[in-house]
Amino acid sequence: MTEQKKINIPVMADLHTQGKKPEYLFWVGCAGAYDDRYKKVTRAFAKILTYFEVNYAVLGTEETCTGDPARRAGNEMLFQMQAMQVIETFSRYDIKKIITICPHCFNTFKNEYPDFGGQYEVIHHTKFIQQLLDAHPGEVNQDILKKYKVTYHDPCYLGRHNLLYDVPRQVLDTIPDLKRVEMERSRDRSFCCGGGGLMLFYEPVEDKRMGQVRVDMAYQAGANVIVTGCPFCLLNLEDGVKTSGLEGKLKVIDLTELVAQQLVW
Repeated sequence: MTEQKKINIPVMADLHTQGKKPEYLFWVGCAGAYDDRYKKVTRAFAKILTYFEVNYAVLGTEETCTGDPARRAGNEMLFQMQAMQVIETFSRYDIKKIITICPHCFNTFKNEYPDFGGQYEVIHHTKFIQQLLDAHPGEVNQDILKKYKVTYHDPCYLGRHNLLYDVPRQVLDTIPDLKRVEMERSRDRSFCCGGGGLMLFYEPVEDKRMGQVRVDMAYQAGANVIVTGCPFCLLNLEDGVKTSGLEGKLKVIDLTELVAQQLVW
């Protein structure tokens, strides 16, 4: 592909009125819809979907929370109410396949919604990107990435909860000349960013925040870029970079952003 394409994100309701049914629902998630930083990840993933001509749509204003934060906070009734509302929306559009850019949403759809009759094929965006790059090799401009020395941070709800360790690394390793290093603690021995289990919404009382500890591990490994695949991790680690005084030496990006900015249009 050589010509820049206009990114026009299709909405499920609009397609439905036209008698069209997309193959995938792109579930944006709360962070992807409301957080200014993670909106950039949403746009980057939409760029990837457009580039590879994926047949997808979003729910737009019909998308609500999965209920994951409510369940983690102990409000089971609210979780079930939110889950049933989402399942009803999915049934209305006969949604079978879901792509999500948040491991927490991914985990909820994959492992918790089946208890309420919600059976779907759920794909995390790192896995979907891997599938796209495997099917379309040579689409990434590796020259721009030669200055990067990356390390991958395993989000808890993608790694330990769902055992997706290799997929994001395989995406990174398919990019020629991109240097990747591992932190001392990785994969099933990884270190939490400190934002899981609703901790992102609290001010912890500790000598050093977990995000700062994790950022230090990345810097000690010799990386100048931390790549992750979770909004909680991205936001927490970016804060860790700032509070550790490593701005200008270390940056945090989502895997989606890394791939999207290097696509050869």
